[in-house]
Amino acid sequence: MVEHEKAWPQELRVSTDRKTLTVRFTDGRAYGLEAELLRVRSPSAEVQGHSPEQRVTVGGKAEVTITKVQPVGNYAVRLTFDDGHDTGIFTWKFLSETGAEKDVRWAEYIAELAEKGLSRTA
Repeated sequence: MVEHEKAWPQELRVSTDRKTLTVRFTDGRAYGLEAELLRVRSPSAEVQGHSPEQRVTVGGKAEVTITKVQPVGNYAVRLTFDDGHDTGIFTWKFLSETGAEKDVRWAEYIAELAEKGLSRTA
């Protein structure tokens, strides 16, 4: 079991097309996290709400890119996306868990879009 609480990034790199954030951790794990997944699962209140029932399914973000990465203390980064979203604080734990569970989280997102009649592109 990965100890996400102790996850510490060694490197964060945005791809040249701005669509992927690569996170390398000091324990050797590395994940390529799509901007779309990070945007639609942003830990912001705007997306997550204040309870699980309030979480918003965000569609139409297939082409979203990361425009800015700002450190927040020594525990997180704030990502800014080209659609203007910039309120999510992405902790090292969040990035570690998202990387480790990326396939599951992606499948859940695709299923939610279908259930709500939304699309990745519209």
